[in-house]
Amino acid sequence: MSTPHFPISALLPQVKDSLDQHPRLVLEAPPGAGKTTQVPLALLHAPWLAGQKIILLEPRRVAARSAAQFMARQLGEEVGDTVGYRIRFENKVSARTRVEVVTEGILTRMLQDDPMLEGIGAIVFDEFHERHLSGDLGLALALDVQAQLRDDLRLVVMSATLDGERLARFLDAPRLSSEGRSFPVEVSHFPARRDEALDLQVRRAVQQALATHPGDVLVFLPGQREIQRVLAGLQDTVDAATEVLPLHGELPVEQQGRVLQPAADGRRRVVLATNVAESSVTLPGVRVVIDSGLAREPQYDPNSGFTRLDVVAVAQASADQRAGRAGRVAAGWAWRLWPQSQRLEPQRRAEIEQVELTGLALELAAWGSSDLRFVDAPPAGPLAAARELLQRLGALSPTHAITAQGRRMLAIGTHPRLAAMLLAATAGTEQALATDVAALLEARDPLRQGGDALAPRWRALAAFRSGRAPHEANRSGLAAIDAAARQWRRRLRCDAAPPSSIEAHQLGDLLAHAFPDRIAFRHPNDPLRYLLANGRSARLHELSDLRGEPWLVASELRFEARDGLLLRASPVDEQYLRRVFASRFVSEDIVRWDAERRALVALRESRFERMVFDSRSAGRVDPAQAAAALTEAVAELGLQALPWTDGLRQWQARVEGLRRWMPELGLPDVSDAALLATRAAWLQPAFAGRTRLDALDEASFGEALKTPLDWSQRQLVDRHAPIRISVPSGLERGISYRLDSESGEPLPPILAVKLQELFGLADTPRIADNRVALTLHLLSPGGRPLQVTQDLRNFWANTYAEVKKEMKGRYPRHPWPDDPWTATATHRAKPRGT
Repeated sequence: MSTPHFPISALLPQVKDSLDQHPRLVLEAPPGAGKTTQVPLALLHAPWLAGQKIILLEPRRVAARSAAQFMARQLGEEVGDTVGYRIRFENKVSARTRVEVVTEGILTRMLQDDPMLEGIGAIVFDEFHERHLSGDLGLALALDVQAQLRDDLRLVVMSATLDGERLARFLDAPRLSSEGRSFPVEVSHFPARRDEALDLQVRRAVQQALATHPGDVLVFLPGQREIQRVLAGLQDTVDAATEVLPLHGELPVEQQGRVLQPAADGRRRVVLATNVAESSVTLPGVRVVIDSGLAREPQYDPNSGFTRLDVVAVAQASADQRAGRAGRVAAGWAWRLWPQSQRLEPQRRAEIEQVELTGLALELAAWGSSDLRFVDAPPAGPLAAARELLQRLGALSPTHAITAQGRRMLAIGTHPRLAAMLLAATAGTEQALATDVAALLEARDPLRQGGDALAPRWRALAAFRSGRAPHEANRSGLAAIDAAARQWRRRLRCDAAPPSSIEAHQLGDLLAHAFPDRIAFRHPNDPLRYLLANGRSARLHELSDLRGEPWLVASELRFEARDGLLLRASPVDEQYLRRVFASRFVSEDIVRWDAERRALVALRESRFERMVFDSRSAGRVDPAQAAAALTEAVAELGLQALPWTDGLRQWQARVEGLRRWMPELGLPDVSDAALLATRAAWLQPAFAGRTRLDALDEASFGEALKTPLDWSQRQLVDRHAPIRISVPSGLERGISYRLDSESGEPLPPILAVKLQELFGLADTPRIADNRVALTLHLLSPGGRPLQVTQDLRNFWANTYAEVKKEMKGRYPRHPWPDDPWTATATHRAKPRGT
């Protein structure tokens, strides 16, 4: 075995010792340290492995192949012996394989197919800082396996640029760090000229780098399209002594291998790469890095309902990692093609926070538990939306359990929308057409100006196959779509050829299975407006090719505040919908509140899911349905539409006050929000037999309002929050209870009373088991406010004398004793002549 020295080599004994003692490890090592290839080989003979396999997870296919080939060469073997790899559509493993390099989707399938992971002793997650959704899911599933089934399973999480301390805390794992092997890199910003396109700026930078610096040049570009554009421009401008090579995940294996090896004839090279060259693969001889600062990363596109690759600015950590590629063999230079003033995000955001989660929700359902430990938990809103969609697609039951249909969809290995459509297509030509539609939906628009109908895109594809693609079509785009459709047919074992022509509704009939929530019916009063199955509405633009179609299925839809915009759609046959989705068509008599007429109306409605496509009068209102409809009208109009009295509002405030002051009483919540939320329980019975909102009188409403409290609880309210209280004058005075209008919180209760009625009372009266002091509004004999206080003792001692001096002359017939502590309380004036 050949054992070249890597910076990670000195740390390998600690790695082995740590995993002897602890089942998890976080390993930080910069690019070039050798972690990807040296850690798995170092663990092969660990006693705890006991001859089992090591699974090395690589985010990208290029890196997976490269790592397996390097380790195999190091062992003096062929790939597929001790070290092999498995990626999509490619398998290089054998019964002898002990280190298996896999991509993220493969790991998820391994875990789902065999949760015990028989014969596997360790999983190594490489380049975890890329935070792909599949990687996060794979780690969550592996942690669950380790906790529930396999406490002997070892998990190693490796990263070049990650918050290792946070990850180590999350995993409750030791953390080790390795030095990298790098030379100084001089970083500068290569300016663009005014209105200069990216490919022209890259071409200038490459020419200048070749002229001024030694070594090979590595250029980071967002994707294949940009690589091809730059490649075409450079082939005519660089001399024959320089070789220009592309590097991306879709290249044939032989071409990838050629880029990853030194040039056989010693020529200088310019490598045009996506972010596959950012980590895990080593390009020999690179001294200059030219970084566009861009990458194609998954972003959720709400228009299409899919996650698509969009060009975005890289994170600062990625930019630093790219620059480091120039310092692998000697001092180097990194030129950045963005302004120095532009600030990048520090770290790459986890995909789980920004992509569509339907696939994740289906995986969790197949696992049988969503109670998994994620580094970053799936956002609740998108996850709930994903589950709702999966129910529409037939993949989940109402309890979110996976169905037989869901398992079939999962086995296809694509987005659940597309999987549902592909499964719905019968064998033969229809299935071949479905593969065309899947390829079209996943691709960028092949037409430069093609309107909003999907059919012209398919016709352009059919014409391309016959050698007569329309002039407004992108031929390379159509070629890619055709290749993708062929790949789909191979995966589905579909031997039929795609049709050369189709009926008007065939595309829409297929799309209905992928987008049941976007089946749309034309509004009866507006030919451009459509009602959607999900309860929303959308519009066609004025010059739409689809104008006049009664039923559509939208494959792309821009959601807006009121009506969305139908960006791409196809006509669908109503009879087909009624046959295939029969259970979703419902006709029933309902009673609904008409806000304009402020009355109930009886209607006979025909619906497809939440879309009402026909509504007509059904005559008189059925009293049995009226109570529920009136209750819902209150939800729309607000509680203020009910016959509140001051006494009922006081009662509400008393109950809410005691909930705060004496929580041990266990009184129910009667706040406005709670009353609205529970309206069906307490309000709907009060509307029984009534067909008008104003038929509910104050007495009936008051009794309904109090139904959440039983008899004993009502007695507690009267005892601890009385509506009246005896004062020293011998009379009873009312207590006023209030809730804050903004927060709904109880305010201190008020006792408004004439000052003379409290003579002889030393302390402020209290309620709620003596816990709450009343706020005293002390009144003059004429009923005007003199003082507001919650401290009567302090008032007598410090303020009364001033009040007496001012009031005695104004109200001479009323008592103003010098000593209020001992004076007799009264509500009357002094008798005449006294």
